[in-house]
Amino acid sequence: MPELSHFDDQGASRMVNVGEKAETVRLARASGIVRMLATTRQLIVDCGHAKGDVLEVARLAGIMAAKRTPDLIPLCHPLALQSVELDLQPLGDDTIRIEATVGVTGKTGVEMEALTAVSVAALTIYDMCKAVDRGIIIEQVQLEEKSGGKSGHYLRRQ
Repeated sequence: MPELSHFDDQGASRMVNVGEKAETVRLARASGIVRMLATTRQLIVDCGHAKGDVLEVARLAGIMAAKRTPDLIPLCHPLALQSVELDLQPLGDDTIRIEATVGVTGKTGVEMEALTAVSVAALTIYDMCKAVDRGIIIEQVQLEEKSGGKSGHYLRRQ
């Protein structure tokens, strides 16, 4: 079983040394689901919320969050991200699906950036809509795919 890389032999936290690693093109894709009342989802889709276009604000929040991941998650390396894309799709009567894709050419992956983008986009939807629906549920935030680096390609099984 692989060891946890963020701890040294004495159990102290450390930032992983990536200095000797080769730069490769790296990509990560993450997703999450936001469930709500059907009336709330319709309000979002119709852009009828008094606070503005919920999906566009959530998209921008997700992009900004991906760029700030090392400020939020201890021991994450600061990266010069080359791309961050968020897709927010209404599904069914009561769901918004969020997918973030993040890319970089670097020495470490961007899984945390993609997961952070999805999480903050989902939290933004909650924040903007909590006045009309306090029962919103954020669920299934997960890594869908990653590529690049020594560990190679990962694709979540459906």
